[in-house]
Amino acid sequence: MSSVPNQQPDQQPLPKLPIETFDSFALPESLVLALKEMGISCPTPIQAATIALCIEGKDVMASAQTGTGKTLAYTLPLMVRLLASPNSNALVLAPTRELAAQVRDTLRLLLGRRPAFNMALLIGGESMGKQFAQLKGRPRIIVGTPGRICDHLTRGSLSLKHTGFLVVDEADRMLDMGFSVQLDRIAPYLSKERQTLMFSATLPANIIKLSQKYLQDPERVSVDSTTKAAPKIKQEIIRTTAGEKFPNLLRELNEREGSVIIFVKTKRGADQLAEKLRRQDLSADSIHGDLKQRQRDRAILHFRNSKTKIMVATDVAARGLDIPHIRHVINYDLPQCPEDYIHRIGRTARAGTEGNALCLICPDDNAKWNAINRLMNPGAPKEPANQGGGRSNQGRPYKGRSNGARSNNGGANQGRPDFPRKKESSGKSWGQPRREGSDQPSGNSFGRTWEPRGESSGSSDRKPAGKTWQSRGESSGSSDRKPAGKTWQPRGESSGSSDRKPAGKTWQPRGESSAQPGGQPPRKPWSGPKNKPSGFNPSGTTRGPNKRFSRGA
Repeated sequence: MSSVPNQQPDQQPLPKLPIETFDSFALPESLVLALKEMGISCPTPIQAATIALCIEGKDVMASAQTGTGKTLAYTLPLMVRLLASPNSNALVLAPTRELAAQVRDTLRLLLGRRPAFNMALLIGGESMGKQFAQLKGRPRIIVGTPGRICDHLTRGSLSLKHTGFLVVDEADRMLDMGFSVQLDRIAPYLSKERQTLMFSATLPANIIKLSQKYLQDPERVSVDSTTKAAPKIKQEIIRTTAGEKFPNLLRELNEREGSVIIFVKTKRGADQLAEKLRRQDLSADSIHGDLKQRQRDRAILHFRNSKTKIMVATDVAARGLDIPHIRHVINYDLPQCPEDYIHRIGRTARAGTEGNALCLICPDDNAKWNAINRLMNPGAPKEPANQGGGRSNQGRPYKGRSNGARSNNGGANQGRPDFPRKKESSGKSWGQPRREGSDQPSGNSFGRTWEPRGESSGSSDRKPAGKTWQSRGESSGSSDRKPAGKTWQPRGESSGSSDRKPAGKTWQPRGESSAQPGGQPPRKPWSGPKNKPSGFNPSGTTRGPNKRFSRGA
């Protein structure tokens, strides 16, 4: 994966605007009061740069650091548009359920205690019946994930023909999760005369291509660098080994105060690490994509209310999770994608606060850490590949097995048979038998001696010495291919016997058994229809499926 920072030569960051309050945007009175109740008085740089453009009705593609207030940058223009156009609806697409729920909560705060219109949250993991009930209320704002939106469109329970305002939030993460197909399915249901906003923490080439498909002459806004962490995040690393990783984590958790979020790379690893922490009498919970929605909501609620100090999470919580009191972010496992590191540590130091980020780096993580370091610090020297102990491969990727595996460089073959080696140039046979009269190994099985062909008296080709075989036809009175020592009588020489009967047994021809004592009576000829019924037994017993037939029927 490329570690070069994403650059757009034709894009210039907007100059800082002298906007200190929201009064410059001429917002409706209801929104101004809602902002005061939320305790927000001054816009952030991304909000100051985009809100005015969005209110003018232009398509906007914006990028900014994580935790800079992008959600409010598009929800305020959305509310202004809906309040001014009673017949227009809005659709907000988010990559994760948690981010969609947070957008819904922000819109609820802006609507106030007496909302002017209804809203629906359509995400996976929730009951379809509950979502059907929301859609019956004719909501003007739809917030959801692309997968569940497509489900409702397929069922015909959702109509987007009056949608004049579309927001694609965290577009880069949405493409990373493979939602481009769902976006293509949703687009035909939208009104062609619409305003589209696209917000992302980074602007790679695939996001530029996506904007060309859905946006019309967009205004491109970039505030600050998207490859740098927030300035108030203190970043630290600890070089460790796999065996000392968990003890180092325990020591750091005991020394830190405040809420902690720990990132791992797998869902199973999240559950296992949370269980290990609970065994150490630490308040910990886990969150990942395999949990049911109510379980995820409960875990986030407990963490938000400080009932749980530690949350172990996969990258599902790396985007959009806004919990102000997170003091520490620990990367127990480094992310697979360097850009995800910025989003992970962006869960702390939000809205201008301070935070700490810690990485536990094992020798096998050096390549990932170098990619992260080059992304955030272009031109930084590459760190040695074997810091922190472990096996060195002279800069080459290790393609063998772990410790104790088979080695091709003179190592022990643990648990494996010693296979014969190839003949060396010195002419050694490595213990293989030689053929008589030849200097080369025979190439046959080990430890056997073979006689040259034809030297065994009376033997056929390729027969081992020490065994005597009689040639074909040499056994008196025997037929072809019969081993010596057995006598067989030729066919037809047994008195009264039919063909292919072994000697010593007498067989009587068919029909002659009535004259012999103990013989079977002759079979009665069939006098019924031409085709015999299935399952008929001439002996007088019934069998098979057609039991109604009997002898003489």
